[in-house]
Amino acid sequence: MPTNLREALRGKLTEDELRELRAFDIIGDIAVVKLSKRLLPKKNIIGEALMEVHRNIRTVLNQTTPVLGEFRTRALEVIAGEARTETVHREGGCKFKVDLAKVYFSPRLGTERLRIARLITPGETVTNLFAGVGCYSIIIAHHSEATRVYSIDKNPDAFEYMVENIRINKVGDRVVPILGDSREVVERELFGKADRVLMPLPEFSHDFFDVAVRALKPSGGVIHFYDFGEEPDVFGPALEFAKSAALSMGFDVNLLHARKIRSYATRCYHVVLDLLISPGLKI
Repeated sequence: MPTNLREALRGKLTEDELRELRAFDIIGDIAVVKLSKRLLPKKNIIGEALMEVHRNIRTVLNQTTPVLGEFRTRALEVIAGEARTETVHREGGCKFKVDLAKVYFSPRLGTERLRIARLITPGETVTNLFAGVGCYSIIIAHHSEATRVYSIDKNPDAFEYMVENIRINKVGDRVVPILGDSREVVERELFGKADRVLMPLPEFSHDFFDVAVRALKPSGGVIHFYDFGEEPDVFGPALEFAKSAALSMGFDVNLLHARKIRSYATRCYHVVLDLLISPGLKI
């Protein structure tokens, strides 16, 4: 029995084709691949080989478009196994029901989600501006003593799965799902309530930084600011943006921690800055 995908495909693909294989994600019992045009004629062979190597996989999907739009979704096609896009993913002692064609989900953020949860101190109130199906929020509730986690998302499909996942993981006493635009929700009902704010969609972090600051208590708090950083200065531009934006609102920023989460493109990274936001000195 082959032990990896390349071994399973040797003799079925040429050596040049084997070199074009890229990393794939396993989400629950579904594998997601992103095949080059050159490999598309052999997509079914590749899908079947994946299922042969990974016996827990029941469906193999090929991503046919980039992640696009306000809801960060992508087009997928079944190339092997059962014709479905819904699965249950297990992470950090929690279960997440998700439809990969309707919502954004990445298993590559598991380490980051757990890192954030371990930073939470007892009694904190947390606001998650881009909650998706609830992964960060539920992991926080499961691994910390946060009093309340406000979990906002604008995608109705993501919201429905979030509600279901809160029920599955039995954290409904602390995680509050909210359907709506984060800016409107914060202004309407969450202004000045949070000790900590999460912004886990780097595509929207600059546009919503002011919302994150307004969501914090008047005494300030921590913002987890996600962005893209390019070499040679991976963190500098993001930090300068945050400092300038906060200063315009009368707040100071101190960097607590910065880390690369994953490679996003050549010399470009998905990064996070843990920022301590405090009221500026009044002159």
